[in-house]
Amino acid sequence: MAASKSSLTALTLGAIGVVYGDIGTSVLYAIKEVFGSGHLPFTPDNVYGILSIFFWTLTVIVSIKYVTLVLRADNNGEGGLVAMLALASQSVKDKPRLRRVLLLVGIFGTCLFYGDGVITPAISVLSAVEGLEVVSPAFKKYVIPLTLAILFGLFAVQKHGTAGIGKFFGPITLLWFAVIAVLGLSHIVSNPAILWAVSPHYALGFMFHHPGTTFILLGAVVLCVTGAEALYADLGHFGKKPIRLAWFSVVMPALTLNYFGQGALLLKNPEAVKNPFYLMAPDWALLPLVGLATMATVIASQALITGAFSVTKQVIQLGYLPRLQVRHTSVKDTGQIYMPFVNWGLFVAIVLAVVMFRSSSNLAAAYGLAVTLDMLITTVLTFFVIRYSWNYPLSLCLGATGFFFVVDLAFFGSNLLKLFDGGWFPLLIGGALFALMVTWKDGRRLLNEKLRADAIDLPSFLEAVFVSPPVRVEGTAVFLTAEPGTVPNAMLHNLKHNKVLHENNLFVTVHNHELPWIGMDKRLEIESLGHDCWQVIVNYGFKNDPDLPRALQQIKGRGCELDAMSTSYFLSRDTVVPSLGRGMAHWREKLFAQMHHNASAAADFLKLPNNAVVELGSKIEI
Repeated sequence: MAASKSSLTALTLGAIGVVYGDIGTSVLYAIKEVFGSGHLPFTPDNVYGILSIFFWTLTVIVSIKYVTLVLRADNNGEGGLVAMLALASQSVKDKPRLRRVLLLVGIFGTCLFYGDGVITPAISVLSAVEGLEVVSPAFKKYVIPLTLAILFGLFAVQKHGTAGIGKFFGPITLLWFAVIAVLGLSHIVSNPAILWAVSPHYALGFMFHHPGTTFILLGAVVLCVTGAEALYADLGHFGKKPIRLAWFSVVMPALTLNYFGQGALLLKNPEAVKNPFYLMAPDWALLPLVGLATMATVIASQALITGAFSVTKQVIQLGYLPRLQVRHTSVKDTGQIYMPFVNWGLFVAIVLAVVMFRSSSNLAAAYGLAVTLDMLITTVLTFFVIRYSWNYPLSLCLGATGFFFVVDLAFFGSNLLKLFDGGWFPLLIGGALFALMVTWKDGRRLLNEKLRADAIDLPSFLEAVFVSPPVRVEGTAVFLTAEPGTVPNAMLHNLKHNKVLHENNLFVTVHNHELPWIGMDKRLEIESLGHDCWQVIVNYGFKNDPDLPRALQQIKGRGCELDAMSTSYFLSRDTVVPSLGRGMAHWREKLFAQMHHNASAAADFLKLPNNAVVELGSKIEI
């Protein structure tokens, strides 16, 4: 029991550091953007109304939608948009047209995650460093160079992994929440009546009297829920209970106290609107607060970078992106990975965002459109999960998700007003990635159709070969093939050029499924083809770590003894040649051919030993 409590405490502390770092740093800029917009005069009614809207936005979107409802939609313990997408598509697998639409919608939502992943670290770190301007206006010229230096340092250390520094994330973020709670409380004490703003009648009254202004301001109010998607995405790392406990016991109270403290400060000193968060602190505490805020924003950004690596790996295994280089940064934790291409691609986009927008206020205009569209997509997918997977009554499903759909739609509509002020930037990133993913998926389909059309039936081929068998040599040959039951090109080339056949021959197809995990007991399907030849299907979930030699060890004792020292892996390295005619648009075929050419080698992705791989190439027109 004591060990269980200790484990829960550790997981809750970890969740505070990783899951809530993002939403915890929104206090730096959310209130500033709402009151600094110029749409709102400083009257007590307006301040109470906005604080009430903030409180109820956190309550409805985070506490009720994500923490209570969406966390229940786990896919074998895993969360996040990819897990939700797999769950939704599985629940409507008997409706192929609807399933295709849901897959496209879900993949588009995943692409928007990257757009959000560019804006969030940029706005967080920039808003923290902007605290130096409050210390002294002379520091203003150093804000952007210092922000870029911090971000470069953050991305440069990714290749070493976060295992060493990860243990400090929770305590530092917990200290951050304690500090923002105390800062807020110190100003609430001077005006305790501000706490009445928790009453929903202030929010409803403000909306009723200022409907147009409310709609416009929702685009800035959404800043208070930055990172709400993260608590669902990290479900697999921490579990529901620690995430819920961290939210209700630490994060929500600290955020509420800080926002209400900023409100109390603004009622007393409207001039503080230029940076209400930092102006809450006494002068002696400003520099330490800037330092702590910078650490908190770096930790929040770290969680997002790690999330980008994880999501990219899942999307690759679902078949929407080519293989990319994946490095493991921890011997113990297989989830700790580093992807150089994703890391530096994200860094370049973030630098572009900082240099283009130049201030957290300008970035706030770019933020919101991608994240509210993502929230909308999550709500839509949740409907299909609770209706078709959990089989809840239609009226209950429509009532539950319909309410959140209207709320998300209102936030999305408001953020659409910011489209030309910067909202286009994350949408452009998401749209470009969506075009790449759909092109890769369609290209792979065309390539497989072409391979199937030209394929030779494996059992018939083996029958013909063994009528007059070639010379058999010692050892095992593993031939990788995209389609089970077809002759791999690598085998045809091997017979043609080397005129030999190995003692044992495995024809292996790797299948990736729309499930997060597939256990070792279901890893292999084996069928004997006679003449010491076997058809093997290796099954992986989108969160499993592919390791083909390890998976094939399970063959031992099933008629084929596999010796690692005498096993060779034969792979077909196909070169795609675009052609005019049917298929995709010519530019998409050229794009697919380039992606196919640049894809990381299958040998690396499947962890094949370098000294045992033979690649045989061929050209294929699509």
